[in-house]
Amino acid sequence: QVQFVESGGGLVHPGESRRLSCAVSGITFRIRTMGWYRQAQGGARVVVATISPSDATTYADAVKGRFTISRDNTKNTVSLEMNNLSPQDTAVYYCNQNPPLASNWGQGTQVTVSS
Repeated sequence: QVQFVESGGGLVHPGESRRLSCAVSGITFRIRTMGWYRQAQGGARVVVATISPSDATTYADAVKGRFTISRDNTKNTVSLEMNNLSPQDTAVYYCNQNPPLASNWGQGTQVTVSS
């Protein structure tokens, strides 16, 4: 059974940092490109960052230079370090394969950036 369990969200102030983690099970993690996605209220779910099995990374323009994606193949986890957060980063954050397994989205973790 494929599972993605996100954690680490919460309320942060503008300019602060937050680290999200995702525990992955049910897939051969080390050979999969993984991604972090986010969905703001009323918006579509969009990809934020991806990391390949060889640790090559890509970022959406909106987060480039502020967010860092990483993976630990020994623990089957993927993380997202978010720096200099702004209210525009407020969203529910999800992890999944890239391209995503449409039927296996987790609950996500809410990040709210507000003063």
